[in-house]
Amino acid sequence: TSPTPSPRCNTALSFYILPLIKCFLPFLREVNSCGRVRIIICSPVSEMDEEDCERRRMECLDEMSNLEKQFNDLRDQLYRERLSQVNSKLSEVEAGRASEYLEPLAVLLENMQVRTKVAGIYRELCLDSVKNKYDCEIQAASQHWESEKLLLLDTVQSELEEKIRRLEEDRHSIDITSGNNQASRACTTYSSWICVDWTAIRKVCVSVCVSVSITYL
Repeated sequence: TSPTPSPRCNTALSFYILPLIKCFLPFLREVNSCGRVRIIICSPVSEMDEEDCERRRMECLDEMSNLEKQFNDLRDQLYRERLSQVNSKLSEVEAGRASEYLEPLAVLLENMQVRTKVAGIYRELCLDSVKNKYDCEIQAASQHWESEKLLLLDTVQSELEEKIRRLEEDRHSIDITSGNNQASRACTTYSSWICVDWTAIRKVCVSVCVSVSITYL
Protein backbone atom coordinates (compact mmCIF):
# COMPACT_ATOMS: atom_id res chain seq x y z
CA THR A 1 0.00 0.00 0.00
CA SER A 2 1.22 3.52 -0.79
CA PRO A 3 1.66 5.97 2.14
CA THR A 4 -1.21 8.35 2.79
CA PRO A 5 -0.27 11.98 2.00
CA SER A 6 -0.51 14.45 4.87
CA PRO A 7 -3.18 17.21 4.88
CA ARG A 8 -0.45 19.78 4.26
CA CYS A 9 0.66 17.94 1.14
CA ASN A 10 -2.95 17.73 -0.07
CA THR A 11 -3.37 21.48 0.44
CA ALA A 12 -0.19 22.25 -1.46
CA LEU A 13 -1.25 19.85 -4.21
CA SER A 14 -4.68 21.43 -4.58
CA PHE A 15 -3.38 25.01 -4.33
CA TYR A 16 -0.29 24.92 -6.54
CA ILE A 17 -0.06 21.73 -8.56
CA LEU A 18 -3.62 21.15 -9.75
CA PRO A 19 -3.92 24.50 -11.57
CA LEU A 20 -0.72 23.70 -13.41
CA ILE A 21 -2.04 20.26 -14.33
CA LYS A 22 -5.22 21.86 -15.67
CA CYS A 23 -3.10 24.07 -17.89
CA PHE A 24 -1.18 21.10 -19.24
CA LEU A 25 -4.21 18.81 -19.69
CA PRO A 26 -4.19 19.17 -23.50
CA PHE A 27 -0.69 17.68 -23.45
CA LEU A 28 -1.64 14.73 -21.22
CA ARG A 29 -3.64 11.54 -21.60
CA GLU A 30 -5.02 9.53 -18.63
CA VAL A 31 -4.87 5.73 -18.72
CA ASN A 32 -6.58 3.47 -16.13
CA SER A 33 -4.63 0.33 -15.20
CA CYS A 34 -5.51 -1.91 -12.21
CA GLY A 35 -7.50 0.86 -10.54
CA ARG A 36 -4.59 3.35 -10.61
CA VAL A 37 -4.32 6.53 -12.60
CA ARG A 38 -1.20 7.01 -14.66
CA ILE A 39 -0.41 10.17 -16.53
CA ILE A 40 1.46 9.71 -19.81
CA ILE A 41 2.86 12.64 -21.75
CA CYS A 42 1.61 12.60 -25.33
CA SER A 43 3.16 14.16 -28.34
CA PRO A 44 1.85 17.74 -28.68
CA VAL A 45 2.84 18.02 -32.31
CA SER A 46 0.09 15.71 -33.41
CA GLU A 47 -2.70 17.56 -31.57
CA MET A 48 -1.98 21.28 -31.69
CA ASP A 49 0.29 23.69 -33.39
CA GLU A 50 2.99 25.92 -31.99
CA GLU A 51 0.64 28.86 -31.46
CA ASP A 52 -1.56 26.86 -29.14
CA CYS A 53 1.53 25.68 -27.28
CA GLU A 54 2.75 29.22 -26.87
CA ARG A 55 -0.68 30.36 -25.74
CA ARG A 56 -0.87 27.53 -23.21
CA ARG A 57 2.61 28.35 -21.96
CA MET A 58 1.69 31.98 -21.45
CA GLU A 59 -1.46 30.96 -19.63
CA CYS A 60 0.59 28.72 -17.36
CA LEU A 61 3.04 31.52 -16.67
CA ASP A 62 0.19 33.87 -15.87
CA GLU A 63 -1.33 31.30 -13.59
CA MET A 64 2.00 30.84 -11.82
CA SER A 65 2.33 34.59 -11.43
CA ASN A 66 -1.15 34.79 -9.97
CA LEU A 67 -0.39 31.95 -7.58
CA GLU A 68 2.82 33.63 -6.48
CA LYS A 69 0.99 36.91 -5.98
CA GLN A 70 -1.70 35.17 -3.92
CA PHE A 71 0.98 33.46 -1.84
CA ASN A 72 2.72 36.78 -1.17
CA ASP A 73 -0.60 38.38 -0.25
CA LEU A 74 -1.43 35.57 2.15
CA ARG A 75 2.04 35.79 3.67
CA ASP A 76 1.72 39.55 4.17
CA GLN A 77 -1.75 39.13 5.63
CA LEU A 78 -0.51 36.47 8.04
CA TYR A 79 2.37 38.75 9.06
CA ARG A 80 0.02 41.66 9.70
CA GLU A 81 -2.33 39.48 11.73
CA ARG A 82 0.49 38.12 13.86
CA LEU A 83 1.91 41.61 14.34
CA SER A 84 -1.51 42.87 15.37
CA GLN A 85 -1.85 40.04 17.89
CA VAL A 86 1.59 40.78 19.34
CA ASN A 87 0.84 44.51 19.63
CA SER A 88 -2.51 43.77 21.25
CA LYS A 89 -0.87 41.44 23.76
CA LEU A 90 1.82 44.05 24.45
CA SER A 91 -0.86 46.68 25.11
CA GLU A 92 -2.61 44.32 27.54
CA VAL A 93 0.67 43.68 29.35
CA GLU A 94 1.44 47.40 29.61
CA ALA A 95 -2.09 48.06 30.89
CA GLY A 96 -1.80 45.20 33.39
CA ARG A 97 -4.64 43.12 31.97
CA ALA A 98 -2.81 40.21 30.31
CA SER A 99 -3.13 36.84 32.00
CA GLU A 100 0.51 36.08 31.15
CA TYR A 101 1.38 39.10 33.33
CA LEU A 102 -1.24 38.85 36.07
CA GLU A 103 -0.56 35.23 37.07
CA PRO A 104 3.22 35.67 37.68
CA LEU A 105 2.48 39.01 39.33
CA ALA A 106 0.11 37.32 41.79
CA VAL A 107 2.82 34.77 42.62
CA LEU A 108 5.34 37.57 43.17
CA LEU A 109 2.94 39.46 45.43
CA GLU A 110 2.31 36.35 47.50
CA ASN A 111 6.05 35.74 47.86
CA MET A 112 6.54 39.38 48.84
CA GLN A 113 3.89 39.13 51.55
CA VAL A 114 5.42 35.94 52.94
CA ARG A 115 8.91 37.42 52.99
CA THR A 116 7.63 40.65 54.58
CA LYS A 117 5.91 38.65 57.31
CA VAL A 118 9.04 36.58 57.94
CA ALA A 119 11.16 39.75 58.04
CA GLY A 120 8.79 41.30 60.61
CA ILE A 121 8.99 38.22 62.84
CA TYR A 122 12.78 38.18 62.52
CA ARG A 123 12.90 41.89 63.43
CA GLU A 124 10.84 41.30 66.58
CA LEU A 125 13.10 38.41 67.59
CA CYS A 126 16.20 40.53 67.04
CA LEU A 127 14.73 43.36 69.14
CA ASP A 128 13.87 40.93 71.93
CA SER A 129 17.38 39.49 71.80
CA VAL A 130 18.96 42.96 71.99
CA LYS A 131 16.68 43.95 74.86
CA ASN A 132 17.50 40.78 76.79
CA LYS A 133 21.20 41.34 76.19
CA TYR A 134 20.87 44.93 77.42
CA ASP A 135 19.04 43.80 80.56
CA CYS A 136 21.71 41.18 81.20
CA GLU A 137 24.46 43.79 80.85
CA ILE A 138 22.66 46.15 83.24
CA GLN A 139 22.15 43.36 85.76
CA ALA A 140 25.78 42.24 85.48
CA ALA A 141 27.01 45.82 85.92
CA SER A 142 24.80 46.31 88.98
CA GLN A 143 25.96 43.04 90.53
CA HIS A 144 29.58 43.91 89.81
CA TRP A 145 29.13 47.34 91.39
CA GLU A 146 27.53 45.85 94.50
CA SER A 147 30.27 43.25 94.85
CA GLU A 148 33.01 45.83 94.37
CA LYS A 149 31.35 48.13 96.90
CA LEU A 150 31.11 45.35 99.49
CA LEU A 151 34.69 44.34 98.80
CA LEU A 152 35.84 47.92 99.27
CA LEU A 153 33.92 48.27 102.53
CA ASP A 154 35.38 45.01 103.79
CA THR A 155 38.85 46.20 102.87
CA VAL A 156 38.40 49.54 104.63
CA GLN A 157 36.94 47.84 107.68
CA SER A 158 39.83 45.39 107.81
CA GLU A 159 42.37 48.21 107.56
CA LEU A 160 40.64 50.15 110.34
CA GLU A 161 40.44 47.10 112.54
CA GLU A 162 44.12 46.47 111.92
CA LYS A 163 45.00 50.03 112.89
CA ILE A 164 42.85 49.81 116.02
CA ARG A 165 44.52 46.55 116.95
CA ARG A 166 47.97 48.05 116.53
CA LEU A 167 46.89 51.08 118.53
CA GLU A 168 45.74 48.83 121.34
CA GLU A 169 49.01 46.94 121.22
CA ASP A 170 50.99 50.18 121.29
CA ARG A 171 48.94 51.45 124.18
CA HIS A 172 49.55 48.32 126.20
CA SER A 173 53.23 48.37 125.35
CA ILE A 174 53.73 51.84 126.77
CA ASP A 175 55.66 51.83 129.92
CA ILE A 176 53.30 52.71 132.75
CA THR A 177 56.20 54.06 134.78
CA SER A 178 56.88 56.66 132.10
CA GLY A 179 53.89 58.50 133.34
CA ASN A 180 50.29 58.95 132.40
CA ASN A 181 51.09 62.14 130.56
CA GLN A 182 53.17 60.44 127.89
CA ALA A 183 50.60 57.66 127.49
CA SER A 184 47.79 60.13 127.02
CA ARG A 185 49.82 62.04 124.42
CA ALA A 186 50.52 58.81 122.52
CA CYS A 187 46.86 57.84 122.58
CA THR A 188 45.86 61.29 121.38
CA THR A 189 48.40 61.11 118.55
CA TYR A 190 47.20 57.70 117.40
CA SER A 191 43.58 58.80 117.63
CA SER A 192 44.27 61.82 115.43
CA TRP A 193 46.00 59.57 112.91
CA ILE A 194 43.02 57.26 112.83
CA CYS A 195 40.61 60.15 112.23
CA VAL A 196 42.73 61.49 109.39
CA ASP A 197 43.02 58.05 107.82
CA TRP A 198 39.30 57.37 108.17
CA THR A 199 38.41 60.68 106.47
CA ALA A 200 40.73 59.89 103.56
CA ILE A 201 39.35 56.38 103.27
CA ARG A 202 35.77 57.65 103.14
CA LYS A 203 36.68 60.11 100.36
CA VAL A 204 38.34 57.36 98.35
CA CYS A 205 35.37 55.04 98.88
CA VAL A 206 32.88 57.67 97.73
CA SER A 207 34.93 58.53 94.61
CA VAL A 208 35.29 54.87 93.69
CA CYS A 209 31.56 54.21 94.08
CA VAL A 210 30.68 57.25 91.95
CA SER A 211 33.11 56.25 89.18
CA VAL A 212 31.82 52.67 89.14
CA SER A 213 28.19 53.77 88.96
CA ILE A 214 28.95 56.22 86.10
CA THR A 215 30.86 53.54 84.18
CA TYR A 216 28.20 50.82 84.35
CA LEU A 217 25.03 52.91 84.34
